[in-house]
Amino acid sequence: MRYMCLVHFEPARFTEATLAERQEIDRRSLGYDDELRRSGHYIASEAIQAGDSAVLVRVRDGKLTTTDGPFIETKEQMAGFILIEARDMNEAVRLAAGIPLAEIGTIEVRPVFEIPTPP
Repeated sequence: MRYMCLVHFEPARFTEATLAERQEIDRRSLGYDDELRRSGHYIASEAIQAGDSAVLVRVRDGKLTTTDGPFIETKEQMAGFILIEARDMNEAVRLAAGIPLAEIGTIEVRPVFEIPTPP
């Protein structure tokens, strides 16, 4: 089964870190991606830009509205994702615990919803 590991952290904690500390987190993150690849758990991952670059899109009654980000009332913001393959939630949580950014933020693990093919 596939699981989405949503990476959240406080942008200030990352930007206040030294260049060497940020580079070390990046190096370890890329290394963990490689480890997940070797073990057959890796599907995809991407970092995303800060919440202030986001736009929320809604369509209500056929009318499009947009709102600029950031759009959540929390210090932590989504920073990226890792899509993994795991046999169950327990294994997915164990794999998510290895993501280096879990040390300064939060990793939200959700099963991927498989949309059934309509008849």
